[in-house]
Amino acid sequence: MPIRFSERASEAYHYPLLIRHLLHSPLADSAAQEIVYRDQFRCSYAQFNARLGRLANGLASRGVEAGTTVAVMDWDSHRYLECYFTVPMMGAVLQTVNVRLSPEQIAYTLQHARAEVLLVHHEFLQMLDGIRERLPALKSIVLIADGKTVGAAPEWIDDEYEALLHRSSAEFDFQDFDENAVATTFYTTGTTGDPKGVCFTHRQLVLHTLAVMATGSSMAGGQGFRRDDVYMPLTPMFHVHAWGMPLVALSMGLKQVYPGRYEPAKLLRLIVREGVSFSHCVPAILQMLLNCPDGREMDLDGWKVLIGGSALPESLAIAALERGIDVFGGYGMSETCPILCVAQLTPEVLRRPFAEQVRIRCKAGRAAPLVQLRIVDDEMNDVAHDGIAQRSEEHTSELQSRQCI
Repeated sequence: MPIRFSERASEAYHYPLLIRHLLHSPLADSAAQEIVYRDQFRCSYAQFNARLGRLANGLASRGVEAGTTVAVMDWDSHRYLECYFTVPMMGAVLQTVNVRLSPEQIAYTLQHARAEVLLVHHEFLQMLDGIRERLPALKSIVLIADGKTVGAAPEWIDDEYEALLHRSSAEFDFQDFDENAVATTFYTTGTTGDPKGVCFTHRQLVLHTLAVMATGSSMAGGQGFRRDDVYMPLTPMFHVHAWGMPLVALSMGLKQVYPGRYEPAKLLRLIVREGVSFSHCVPAILQMLLNCPDGREMDLDGWKVLIGGSALPESLAIAALERGIDVFGGYGMSETCPILCVAQLTPEVLRRPFAEQVRIRCKAGRAAPLVQLRIVDDEMNDVAHDGIAQRSEEHTSELQSRQCI
């Protein structure tokens, strides 16, 4: 008797959408690709993968298991990228701590998330010392020395990040599990009162990664994110996973550059030295870089910059375009993982006058794949998406009559 299709389907491997599966292609195709941290660290994707195993074993030795919340307080670095993958791949939950919050707010978010392990950059030790007693759930604190010789470490420090990796095995057996397991959590301050927790599952993050990959590769002209790009985030990695772009960059096998703490002159030197061709940031960061005296003579031609967080002003867009920067806007929210739409220019728009192209670059843009958007009025009725109020049939007929006269 022939096997029915439904029976065959039931025998198929139910491939879970897990963050660890984003590593398959880049490790197979781009094992020699580089990950760079300032002028302090370089490694290949193959070495990065070994560090993931070492970090997993090190965290396991500190009691991390499925469901444990591991918090990170660091500047943008290769370490943060390692945590983006290792912690969720263990079935644990990664909390990306907003280091720009007040100490009281940071204490609230760590306690609310029930963080049990904290990886903390040495620059935040003094602040952490002031709130540590308010964190009864915290069981282990690992110092990120970041290449510095930190004096006598406080007695409440349990380990140091690189030392933890150095003595740990690179072999770790990451298992499959439910794709709806929570992978990450962070806190948004876009409302009144205490910061509000947001969490994402493996499934959500993988689908967001695939949708952004499709968006970045869909345009014939500029505003793309492709395999020949060199990526550097200028949105903090604690904020919505740096808009999810590091996951996209690694999945595509791109060279990645992580700048640490944002210092304008150092950022510009990294961009030029490493050949960075794609970044994303809020308008204030781009303005800061354009106004930096050290960068006025630097060649930024061909650098693509996605702007979010607030609307891209036309004056800033023009200033960037005059420097050869392919700048364009986008829109998203913390609660949506976050990217919803991107202002990519179609071939038809590229034939329009410069001023009109600038205006379109500053819009929210077109919806990404898997995103359904509606523009509605206060009564939830659909309205025109072109900025022109819908006219009644009578008004349209009247206009047509006038045009014919």
